[in-house]
Amino acid sequence: MFKQGVSFLLSGGFNTAATFGLYWLLLLVVGYQAAYAISFVAGIALGYVLNTRFVFQTIHSWKKLALYPLVYLISYAVGAGVLALAVAKLGIDEWLAPLISACVTLPLTFFLSRAVLLPRSSRTSEQ
Repeated sequence: MFKQGVSFLLSGGFNTAATFGLYWLLLLVVGYQAAYAISFVAGIALGYVLNTRFVFQTIHSWKKLALYPLVYLISYAVGAGVLALAVAKLGIDEWLAPLISACVTLPLTFFLSRAVLLPRSSRTSEQ
């Protein structure tokens, strides 16, 4: 699981950089919540590819593809709540607030992704 954690952090770093770049570009034309939503959806697609191929080295399946967005639906709800709290209640700049959101949702996303993408036998045999 350590190797998966490191791979998750590396691929997540790449995914985060790409989605933050998209978020910041979108801020030039839409509000921060819309920019967050659009960049988040793009991150789901990239995350699925990175997590199936590089992190968990598992075979793509339609079931996994169908379930994987649920990981991000949960992460999105938590992240959007943190983002709103950071901007509206804590007064953190909307350009920086997604960093706080990412720190909160990172561990949640790892464990939910692992649960969806790896067969149960693979998850329990490593513990």
